[in-house]
Amino acid sequence: MATTSKRPKLMLDAEQRDALEQTAQSRRRPHREVQRAQILLRYASGQSITSISQALGVSRVAVYKWIDRALAVGAETALRDKHHSPKDPVITEEAKAWVVSLACTKPKDHGYAAELWSHSQLAKHVREHAPAQGHASLRRAAKATIQRILKNQTLQPHKVKYYLERRDPQFDEKMREVLLVYQEVNLQNQAARDTHGAPAIVTVSVDEKPGVQAISNTAPDLPPKPGEHPQVGRDYEYERHGTLSILAGLDLHDGHVIAEVHPRHRSREFVLLLQALDAHYPPGCVIRLVLDNHSSHISKETMAWLATKPNRFVYVHTPKHGSWLNLVETLFGKMARSFLKHIRVASRQELKDRILLGIAEINREPVVHRWKKFQALNNTEAPNV
Repeated sequence: MATTSKRPKLMLDAEQRDALEQTAQSRRRPHREVQRAQILLRYASGQSITSISQALGVSRVAVYKWIDRALAVGAETALRDKHHSPKDPVITEEAKAWVVSLACTKPKDHGYAAELWSHSQLAKHVREHAPAQGHASLRRAAKATIQRILKNQTLQPHKVKYYLERRDPQFDEKMREVLLVYQEVNLQNQAARDTHGAPAIVTVSVDEKPGVQAISNTAPDLPPKPGEHPQVGRDYEYERHGTLSILAGLDLHDGHVIAEVHPRHRSREFVLLLQALDAHYPPGCVIRLVLDNHSSHISKETMAWLATKPNRFVYVHTPKHGSWLNLVETLFGKMARSFLKHIRVASRQELKDRILLGIAEINREPVVHRWKKFQALNNTEAPNV
């Protein structure tokens, strides 16, 4: 049986009790203040120390502590922690700078297998090597200590943020040339709408989409069923049947797509695409191709075939690592979001047939792909001529 505490009762007036009740029920005040308010309210209502401890899940020592403080300084003051006078920092600025410089290196440079630091590994390395480096204040540095030091410098050596280095010294010049072509195409399309005439120079955006996987299900898909499952049910396992490459040319004037689908994308496959383009357009026009520097585009085999068609094709190369400038990428994105999304086939031949069917659907309702932003033309200098 719980004994009655010999401590005096905690006397609360109406205002104090109301303030404690608001704190005890608050969801915004610190948890420690809420818990202390609950202890004081229960004690003031006559509950024993043991019942308070059991009801709130705190130790008897903690209950005694906050009751004694409330009896000594008042309930309002007892809710808050005492002010702690600041102490001089134990870790020196030189030691922090050493940790920061260490974080800016790689673990492999210090004999570890890892490529990037984790906070735990960095803390362990600091503890082991700090005394020898003259930073005894770090000999017991914990993971949280290292985190605080790095956070103050906004350093995250455990993360990777990718960037793309410019490896083409003529990037700006080539980008300007491509953008000028797109600007000219927009003017040609506007003039064609007014005069209903075909352009003498046809611009086609060309590229490859390799690695389209032919994947089949190992179990049949389950169609959606009202009241049971709203989505298509699909087994996690699948079978691979190889890959195909899509070689496509996007007409920037009418949105028509000329495409070849093959298991590989070598020079001979690219020549097949050039032959399809040559057959599609009238003999008198020039076909201007916007394309990258893939080896099949400039190989001996391709150049030999182009030599048989003088003045028929003109190349406009995108800069190295500038494939985002090629408008045909928007076509490939459209394919990936439409008929290639979640596609399942029984063979590579079926995949080829489905791709060609999807391209035929695009050609039934063609959309002209346009480049709309030309601010970069104002930010780059004109090439020297």
